[in-house]
Parts: sequence; structure tokens; C-alpha cells
Amino acid sequence: MKAIKSSSLLRLELQGTRTSVRRTLSSHSPNTAVLSRTVASGSASHFRTLQSSSVPCRSPAGSLRKPFCQARSFSNSTARCKLRTIEQVKARNKGGPFNLAAALLFVATGGALYAYFTYEKQRMDRKRIAEETKGIGKPKVGGPFDLVDHDGNRFTSDDMHGKYALVYFGFTHCPDICPDELDKMAIMYDKVVERCGKVLLPLMITCDPARDTPEVLKEYLKEFHPEIIGLTGEYENIKQTCKAYRVYFSTPPNVKPGQDYLVDHSIYFYLMDPDGDFVEAIGRNFTAEQAAKLIGDHIKDWSGPLNKKDRWA
Repeated sequence: MKAIKSSSLLRLELQGTRTSVRRTLSSHSPNTAVLSRTVASGSASHFRTLQSSSVPCRSPAGSLRKPFCQARSFSNSTARCKLRTIEQVKARNKGGPFNLAAALLFVATGGALYAYFTYEKQRMDRKRIAEETKGIGKPKVGGPFDLVDHDGNRFTSDDMHGKYALVYFGFTHCPDICPDELDKMAIMYDKVVERCGKVLLPLMITCDPARDTPEVLKEYLKEFHPEIIGLTGEYENIKQTCKAYRVYFSTPPNVKPGQDYLVDHSIYFYLMDPDGDFVEAIGRNFTAEQAAKLIGDHIKDWSGPLNKKDRWA
């Protein structure tokens, strides 16, 4: 009798366990029907096996959050339900629109645009200055002349055509200013040639033709640069050339033969284009590097033919 009662109680407990399991799985799992049928078949071991093989997503507290985490066929990105750490979130957002690569690209593009518009503004300013010197009603700088170079050969304003010319007025007996300016001219010439080729003609026209003969000029200028050409001539020719270039010069009156004296004159470099038109006056406020850059920029703005072998890069 005791064995029969124990068997009856065991059957009642097993039926109650089946009922509670059935209710629990029906509220939490989409596979309740399968599990219920398995449990209903009377195999408790099969129920434990199926329960452990299911892959529900659990929160840190252990409660069921979603039935199952299924892979998304339309995207290769990590599913949201698998992002459980800060590192995973950062890794997911690493390729967003506001990252380091996008910031560097933005800065580089802005810098390139700024450099381009700055260069264009400077180019237009140079063009405006060059055009203003040719305007109607403006005092024109430069003009025809007929002089002699330091080798004793005739040199006229036509010999300047086809190249840019850098013209300086001075004299060989100048104690300090002319040597400084001729040193600057030598540096300017070398830098322009390095950048643009041999397209610049450096000229020194004397304001003291009485003492500056071709021989004196040649001996004097070779101390500064072998490419600088010295020009001299009759006093009236020098005076007319200075007037054409708006150059002021003055010699003391009543000078006796052999007497030393100084000549007062303007201190500018005059940049002339290949057509013989005045471009810009370069004063002592320019360093040699600044003046060379300015000349090089004007040369690169020139669109006509130039008397040189190779074009610049």
C-alpha cells in the first residue's frame, strides 16, 4: 500500500511540474509548442537539453530581454544586442561622419582654397599696377634712349625688348648707397634667374657721364656681377634718359677738372616689361628676397613671348 501511494504522489508531482513549465515557456519563448510537446512526451532529460540549447539574449540581471538575436541580412554592422562594452560602442562609431580623417580633409580643403584665392588676389593687384602705369593721363616712366655700354658698343632702348629689364641710376664714385644697391641687384638677379631663367636684363645707367667712361664702368661693375651692363654717353643723352625715367639727379656747379664731388640722384630700381613699358618701382624698403619674388611674380604673369631659351617650370 505504501508503494502504491508513493507512486501516485510521484505522478501528481510530475503532472504539476509539466503544467508549470508549460505556462512559463509560453510567456517567454517562441518555441513553446516544441518544448511543450517534448515535455509532454514524458522525458525530463530532453526538456533540460532543449532548454540549454536555446540562445536567448539576457540582460546583466539575468532576465530574458529578447527572444533571439538574429543576424541582419541587409547590413554587415554589428547587431545592437551584441554591443555590451564601451569599447564595442566606440568601435562601431569609429567610421562615423565626424572623425579625424574627415576633419583633416576639411582643414586641407579650406587651406587650399585660401591659398588659391590669396594668390589670385595678389596676381590681380600686380596686373592692376602694371595696367595703371599705361593708362591715359598717367605720367609714363621710361622711353627711348641712345647710349653706350661698358664695352663701347651702342645700346638703345630697343635692346631691352623681349626681356624684363631692371634699371638703376647711380655713379661709380658713390661712397655707400650705390654699392649697397648694386649688391642687392646682384642677389635679385641670381634669384630671378634661378626661379624663371635668364629673362632679366640688369642695367646701371650713370648719372655722372663726365667721370664714368665705358672703361671705368666695366672695371667697377665686375666687382658686383658679370651680367650687369653699365651705360653711359653724352651729358645731354644722360639727362634726357633720366628725364624719361622721372629720375632726379644733380651735380654741383663750377666743378674744376680732377675735383671730387658727389651726385645727388633718385634711388629706385625700375622694372620694365618686354614691351618696354614700366611695371613697378622698387625702393630701398624692399629686401633683395622680397624684390626678387615681386619680379618673379610679374614675370610669371606675362603671357607674351620672352627672349629666353627655356620656359620656367
